[in-house]
Amino acid sequence: MNRDSGTGKYETLLVKCQNLEPIPTAVVHPCEETALAAAIEAGAKKLITPILVGPASRIKDIAKKAGIDLGRTQIVDVPHSHAAAEKAVELVRQGQAELLMKGSLHTDELLGAVVARETGLRTARRISHVFIMDVPTYHKVLIVTDAAINIAPNLEDKVDICQNAIDLAISLGIERPKVAILAAVETVTSKMPSTIDAAALCKMAERGQITGGVLDGPLAFDNAISKEAAKVKGIRSEVAGDPDILLVPDLEAGNILAKQLTFLAKADSAGLVLGARVPIILTSRADNVRSRIASCAVAMLAAHARRKRQTA
Repeated sequence: MNRDSGTGKYETLLVKCQNLEPIPTAVVHPCEETALAAAIEAGAKKLITPILVGPASRIKDIAKKAGIDLGRTQIVDVPHSHAAAEKAVELVRQGQAELLMKGSLHTDELLGAVVARETGLRTARRISHVFIMDVPTYHKVLIVTDAAINIAPNLEDKVDICQNAIDLAISLGIERPKVAILAAVETVTSKMPSTIDAAALCKMAERGQITGGVLDGPLAFDNAISKEAAKVKGIRSEVAGDPDILLVPDLEAGNILAKQLTFLAKADSAGLVLGARVPIILTSRADNVRSRIASCAVAMLAAHARRKRQTA
C-alpha cells in the first residue's frame, strides 16, 4: 500500500467526511506546538471547528513562535490545564461543543473532568478507548480495544467496551462489524478466565445483550487474523480472517498488541475515547500528522452518527 498516493485506509475515512459539516470541538489546553498544530490543521481540513480552551496569552505565544495561523479561531481563556478540562466539559454540557480533543494535559486530568459525577459527561456506559489502526499488512481498518483505560475489565466492563466499539464501527459505515474476542487459545477453559468471558460475550450477543455486531471467541490472534490458521485448527467462523474489531482480554495485552502493530508492522493508529456523552479525541506527541487527522475524522463521523440518533 502506497500511503503517499492517498490510497490508504485512513484516506477512505476522509472521503466519507467530505460532505459533512465540521463539528464544534473543545480543544483542551493546547499549550504545546504539536497539540495546537493538530487542532488548527484539523480545522483547516474542515473536520472540526476548534474552540481552544486554555491560557489565551500562552496559546497565542506558542502559535506565534511556531508560525501557526490562528485566524479567527475562538479562544476560551482559563488559567491552567485543570480549569481547561472543566471548562471544556462545561462547553459540551451547554451544547457549544460536540467533541473533546486532548491538548497537552495528562489524559487522567481530562478524564477526571469527564467522569465527575455532578458536572461531567457520564452515561450508563463504561468509558473505553479504541485504537483505529491502519495496518499495511491487513486489508481494512482494524479497531483494537481497550488498550488504554480499563486495566483488568470484568465481564460487564467488556460488554460496554465491545458495544462502544461496535457502535463506532457502525458510524464508520461498517454494517455488521465482526468482533474477534482474543485470548491465548481458541478453546474455553476454566484455567484462563479470558476464554470464559469470550464465550459469555458470544452468548450475550445471541441473546441481544450486545447488539449490532457478529462476535466470535475465544480466538487466538493467529486464527482471528488468518483464515488459513483458523482452518488448520478446524475453526469455522464468519469472523476469523476478517475481523473489524479485536477485543483484547486486558489493557496490558491490548497495549502490547497495538504497539507491536505500530513498531513492527508500521501501522498508524488513531485514538478515541468512547462511552461518554461525546467522543474524545486522544492524540499523542508521538503521533504523526496522518494519525492525528485520522483521529479527528473518526470522531467527526461518530459525532454525526450521534446527531442522527438524537433526531431519529
